[in-house]
Amino acid sequence: MDVKKKKLGFRLILLSLLFLPGIQVLFIIGCNSNYLIRFPFFIVISIISILLIVSLIYGINVFLKNRDANKRRLKKWIKVFLSIFMSIYIIGCIFFVTLLYGPSSKFRDWLITTAMQTMNHQYLCKWFYNDDTINDVLNNNYVEESGESTDPNLVNKEKPKEYKNEYEKQILDVKEGTPYKIIELSVNGCKGYLAAIYDPSKVKLAVTKRLGTYGQYVTRMASDNNALLAINGGGFSDPGNSSTGGTPTGITISDGKLITNGEYGMGNQGGGIIGFTNDDVLVLLKNTTAKQALDMGVRDAISWGPFLIVNGKPSFIKGNGGWGYAARSAIGQREDGIVLLLVIDSNSIRTKGADMVDLTEIMQNYGAINAANLDGGTSSVMVMPKEIAQSKYNAPCKDYDDKTYCAINDPIDSTLSHQTRPIADAWVVVE
Repeated sequence: MDVKKKKLGFRLILLSLLFLPGIQVLFIIGCNSNYLIRFPFFIVISIISILLIVSLIYGINVFLKNRDANKRRLKKWIKVFLSIFMSIYIIGCIFFVTLLYGPSSKFRDWLITTAMQTMNHQYLCKWFYNDDTINDVLNNNYVEESGESTDPNLVNKEKPKEYKNEYEKQILDVKEGTPYKIIELSVNGCKGYLAAIYDPSKVKLAVTKRLGTYGQYVTRMASDNNALLAINGGGFSDPGNSSTGGTPTGITISDGKLITNGEYGMGNQGGGIIGFTNDDVLVLLKNTTAKQALDMGVRDAISWGPFLIVNGKPSFIKGNGGWGYAARSAIGQREDGIVLLLVIDSNSIRTKGADMVDLTEIMQNYGAINAANLDGGTSSVMVMPKEIAQSKYNAPCKDYDDKTYCAINDPIDSTLSHQTRPIADAWVVVE
């Protein structure tokens, strides 16, 4: 009977130490969560915590009555293993709580701003933070746009006679007649690709052929348009979280024809119409209707944002801009008419990438006088003909890719699989 009691004491100690830190972590999360902080939750956690503490005290009391006997009974390596395991476990719990609620706001800002700008994964921050905390973080991380629309007259399409800096040299140091140039970048330890398109008349908008039902992979849209390269466009509505990508958000214009004329706006999205006129000038339009855009000669356009640079003036960005760090895409145009298409990857667990500050700085460095954010995350993709993608950029070319086109970057979806998704529209660079 005495031996059984000592075994029981040891098990109570082990179970109490195992569950008590986790219960306390859950309690702290619950007190800060949108979902878990309820009076019944508080009562249940409190009762479990008290029971575990009582079990721990009782187990220690029983076990230590014959401590020497128990020491002989337990092998040394088991004690060492349990000590290491419990130490790591407790330290891990403390680290996790400190990461979420500690004095440093870096992780908290990243988690909230990244999750709240997604369509389907806002719960990732609402599990841990209440509305007041979320709103406080968003109020300290935002993009304040100028509110202006672009002045098309600022794009004169005259090439500069000399290089202003190393970035301009990278853009302009090409042979006459070169259709585009890819500049490889590193942003926060992640890979990026900046495409300089020398003839803006070649940049068109492709739209999914199954509009309103399913999106298409950018590789398919590039293939259908015999494109030199292509990049994803704007966002899409996602009723029921189906992620089919069939309906572009807001106003969509392709080849001078109105494709969609829906509502636009999502939280602190900002932005508006991003499009090219018949004069091949990138325009960023605030508070503009589809009819007004068509009347001013917009030939291809999407609705998205935020606007990063308008008429040479960057938007004011506080913190990380309210979008966190993720895979990103952006579009811009220089004063000489050269169009800039940018894609930046995330890391393998989707915790890195670029924020709005990074996008703005890159566009400014390479001379953009107008620039805007495009859809990001899993949508961020730049594609080329398969032969070039594989020979120059070691592109893996996935099964879902069109047989003749594949991505040169490395998109990662929410399951951490290395793949992109069908989307509503894409900017394509045609022959």
